Amino acid sequence: MRAVVLAALAPFVVASSASGVERLDNRVAVFSALDKVTATIKTLEIPINETVQFGALKVTPRVCYSRPPTEQPKTTTFVEVDEVGLDGTEKRIFTGWMFAQSPGLNAVEHPVFDVWLTDCQKPRNAVAQQQPVAPGGEGGIEGFVPTEEEPAEMQRRRVRR
Repeated sequence: MRAVVLAALAPFVVASSASGVERLDNRVAVFSALDKVTATIKTLEIPINETVQFGALKVTPRVCYSRPPTEQPKTTTFVEVDEVGLDGTEKRIFTGWMFAQSPGLNAVEHPVFDVWLTDCQKPRNAVAQQQPVAPGGEGGIEGFVPTEEEPAEMQRRRVRR
């Protein structure tokens, strides 16, 4: 089973490394889930390779990729969704990539439940997680001295998702 997942991921890894855009590998995938019968919407924060059940669906993200805030947003996850039957048997109803910017592109098709990707959280390889410190301090970026006001050309734009 793991070999099938890795084989499915191979084209994406090659394509993303060839494009030169930094990709953030995240530890948590965030989904929105809708129960169409009760009109209940729930946010599911699922760690990678762990399974969370919503109604009769079991959702297991395998990877969750995003881009740094300085790049155009692109959030993707490879996810497996199983349906638990009344007799306790599980049936795989979805395996594939979900895209936060196009939730209808690869959606879980189920008569009672909808699940779609909204975000990725807790990047593993983000430089932004390092804390800036004065020279000689512990951790952070060596030699970086924070100032009260940065020049306009040094300020970063904040992009809301």
